[in-house]
Amino acid sequence: MRESDIVLIDLIQSDGSYKLRPALILKRLPKYNDFLVCGISTQLHQYIEGLDEVLNKENNNFAATGLHQTSIIRLSFLAVIPSKNIPGVIGKIDYTLHKELLQRLANFLVS
Repeated sequence: MRESDIVLIDLIQSDGSYKLRPALILKRLPKYNDFLVCGISTQLHQYIEGLDEVLNKENNNFAATGLHQTSIIRLSFLAVIPSKNIPGVIGKIDYTLHKELLQRLANFLVS
């Protein structure tokens, strides 16, 4: 697994339960081999302009994501996951978009 991969993992929900959902690996964290990830959702009403990213199933590179329908990459839904809790990769986003998302998150954090 590497940065820009899309994986299926159990992510904690707002009610405290866990749900198997897609997530984007944003960054490998040092020393312990954990990953900073953000959730991916088909709930388009959760989109936050200027922070999240829409992955439209009509785009040419959508098939590479491994997703089935238009979704949003939710930079506002972050988690740290040990690599042992990530069973595998279902897809990926391109390098340029990954870098743009990291910069967007960094800009948000320092604003």
